[in-house]
Amino acid sequence: MSETKELTYAEVSEHTSKKDLYLVVHDKVYNCSSFVDEHPGGEEVMIDVGGQDASEAFEDVGHSDEAREILNGLLIGNLKREAGDPSPSSSAPNSTPGKPQSASSTAGLGIGVYALVLVGAALAFVAYQYLGSSNGQKSS
Repeated sequence: MSETKELTYAEVSEHTSKKDLYLVVHDKVYNCSSFVDEHPGGEEVMIDVGGQDASEAFEDVGHSDEAREILNGLLIGNLKREAGDPSPSSSAPNSTPGKPQSASSTAGLGIGVYALVLVGAALAFVAYQYLGSSNGQKSS
């Protein structure tokens, strides 16, 4: 794109239909009309955030590098924020644009839950063995 187009939030918010769908992700405007039918998550999720700032929704899903490349191909310009526009999404872009967050920053809770499940399973096994051996000794 030789010249970066600037669109206001009001202009973006006019494009909310399946055949005319603009999304804002991290203050960049994308024309997603041609991709709605191909979106793996279904057209509804895209239409729900059509004409709006979809940054948080986009990052929450954890899109792949391929999805980010597709998104870059749909870029049509930058969002020009004006007084009265909704505030930017609270979710910040990744530290390295185009790259997903590192496993250490996104897997912290998952590892904790996994460890908790393992400890619980171990305790349940020990309790089962203990109760089983206690019952076996009494019947002798």
